[in-house]
Amino acid sequence: MKLVRYGQPGQERPGLVDADGTIRDLSAVVPDIAGAALSKARLAEIAKMDPKTLPVVPAGTRLGPCVGNVRNFVAVGLNFADHAAETGAEIPKEPILFNKAPSCIVGPNDDVVLPRGSKKTDWEVELAVVIGERASYVPEHDALSVVAGYCICNDVSEREYQIERGGQWMKGKGCPTFGPLGPWLVTADEVADVQNLGMWLDVNGERMQTGSTKTMIFDVVKLVSYISHFMVLEPGDVITTGTPPGVGLGMKPPRFLKAGDVVSLGIDGLGVQKQTVVAYHG
Repeated sequence: MKLVRYGQPGQERPGLVDADGTIRDLSAVVPDIAGAALSKARLAEIAKMDPKTLPVVPAGTRLGPCVGNVRNFVAVGLNFADHAAETGAEIPKEPILFNKAPSCIVGPNDDVVLPRGSKKTDWEVELAVVIGERASYVPEHDALSVVAGYCICNDVSEREYQIERGGQWMKGKGCPTFGPLGPWLVTADEVADVQNLGMWLDVNGERMQTGSTKTMIFDVVKLVSYISHFMVLEPGDVITTGTPPGVGLGMKPPRFLKAGDVVSLGIDGLGVQKQTVVAYHG
């Protein structure tokens, strides 16, 4: 299934995408695409429904982030061998983890706002994993059993804040609008091989990133299991798993986003996002 959340920011309602690409309202079935609704049992109940019995959502309705009420937004750094190479970094011996603020999550086509005074805001197309079952110390052979599905994340990053301001990476990762998720949450049963998905990102129509989840250093199985040894993963938690090469930081000279830029990105089977970059006003 492809699950969505639609409507105005903060007022999103649950929906699903039918075989014709029409969004159907799920409000009478689940309160939100969040928490307990992401369990295997609940998803199985939704999958048995005939989408044509559900109300149609008007075309052009805004899509919100595809998962709601995210409590933990965990990110993995330098997790693609070819991206590590472009930045001159050593291959990590264990996953590098950091937090993105849940408050940075926005819809897949919402504007990306440059932080006040930002000069080095960058793009990163990433595969995000959405947790469906509570997980603590989950072994690798069971790791995929706690995954509800997958979506696209643009791990927007302010490199000066991240690298030059001391402390942890989260400084450059959690600014408002720095976590577009969606357009859909694609349930795990529809993704045949999560480690063989093509990924791309364009800025103003120019291809910047081309990659594949096959070059991940630590795969989804490893990451879910590993992270669950350091924290309890709850239904609705999001893990964004790293980016392939082609980020602005790795260019010579580096290139960063400016107001008016349009960023488009996609992953095989998971849809496409499109954001306009705007200046901070406040």
